[in-house]
Amino acid sequence: MEIHNSQLIRYEDIPLLPYELFFEQVQELMQKETCHCCSYFAIEQAKEYILVIVVADDDTESLHVFRSGVSKDSVLKSLTAQIPAFHLYEREIAENTTLRYSDHPWMKPLREPLADYSFYSIQGDDLHEVGVGPIHAGVIEPGHFRFICNGEKVLHLEIVLGYQHRGIENQIIRDNHPIKRQILAESIAGDSAIAHAIAYAQVIESLSDWKPSDRLMVERNIALELERVAMHLGDISALSGDVAYQLGQVVCEALRTLAINSMQYWCGNRFGKGMVRPGGTNYPLTVEVADYILGELEVIGKRFVSLTDRMFSLPSVLSRFENVGTVSREQAVMVGLVGPVARASGLLRDVRVSHATQAYAQHFHSPLVLPQGDVWARAMLRRLEIMQSIDAIRMLIDRWKNNLSDKELGTESLEQNIQYNSFSVSLVEGWRGEIVHIGITDNHGKLTHYKIKDPSFHNWAGLALAMRGQQISDFPICNKSFNLSYCGFDL
Repeated sequence: MEIHNSQLIRYEDIPLLPYELFFEQVQELMQKETCHCCSYFAIEQAKEYILVIVVADDDTESLHVFRSGVSKDSVLKSLTAQIPAFHLYEREIAENTTLRYSDHPWMKPLREPLADYSFYSIQGDDLHEVGVGPIHAGVIEPGHFRFICNGEKVLHLEIVLGYQHRGIENQIIRDNHPIKRQILAESIAGDSAIAHAIAYAQVIESLSDWKPSDRLMVERNIALELERVAMHLGDISALSGDVAYQLGQVVCEALRTLAINSMQYWCGNRFGKGMVRPGGTNYPLTVEVADYILGELEVIGKRFVSLTDRMFSLPSVLSRFENVGTVSREQAVMVGLVGPVARASGLLRDVRVSHATQAYAQHFHSPLVLPQGDVWARAMLRRLEIMQSIDAIRMLIDRWKNNLSDKELGTESLEQNIQYNSFSVSLVEGWRGEIVHIGITDNHGKLTHYKIKDPSFHNWAGLALAMRGQQISDFPICNKSFNLSYCGFDL
């Protein structure tokens, strides 16, 4: 079945295929480079598991959805053996069910304790291993990084997460209170509160067959782009600090503060928590707030351009950015990268264009792509996207001011309108990349399954590839150039 982003469909209408045909269908779709898997999971039933997959086709702007029923003692043929990007999906399915795979090349725990984890090893008298974490020296979430090195040169990096599994998906199902669910959605990855909140709101609104007004969609997109500006500024600040460019660090820190304080001025929270609600908003944009945001963006834009013109011409900075931590376009396709790190490797993955909803459906966004795939490209792409997002916010506010005659925004209760036996996929381009939320209801209109995917789920593998052949001292800057979420991975 081909559907579109945030489209309501009946769950039983999703095609149910034998696993052999299911397997062949996935293989056929994934032969197209414009296709990638954006969600794949198992639902437990009485005597079997239902495998549900959503494959996004960026060329046709459609989502391919289909299922397969398999018995609980099945040993399945692995997709990963031929399509490496599926390794995390199948490892998660195996970890959460009794299903097994006969030929999966990397069947290890995904979110289980480290004690029983079998690390990859390479034998050799000249080699040594370096373990970092899960407790880190700085303010960082728990994660273990195991390097295999020849001297200072990294041959292999294995990344192990899974130290703070919170069970958010199950909590969203158990909690029938709409505000509690929205707060949980905002907490999936705290620095992407707006993006995840919009993804959740789109699911509930779709399942309720409720259409947001143009004005509400514009306001949400303003907040989303403001979040992108703030977080990209924080990343460039961190990258500057890692190469001892203190001016870049402190200036970008100050500019990030202006951006997040604009969000606080709007809704009372610097990360935008509480702003997005299914069925409306508690904090409608006002002319006063809009003008305040525009004033702050004017300051941010001028100071940021002045700083980065200098920063990206300094030999001391460029020598640490260029040709460091390179991920090729072929590698990006192979492991299924999304978001800015994919675009910095020449791979166009941007939900704002390929599966546009909200105000993006008006086709105002032009994605930025760089081919180099190194730290420089990931930093430069952030620089370009900051300026692009500032321009987008200005355009959206102009559009918003022209629609002030629309009805005043508030919130409507949608829980009683949720359709029974329904299915909806919601995609949002957060500042890290593609966020996916999926909601499924039973014959009483109650959520029975909720699936979340943060872009970090795809992109940690890119960091491991970026470190191959690098000096181990390059790890901090490579890590910052990806800046992935531990808790977003560790649901």
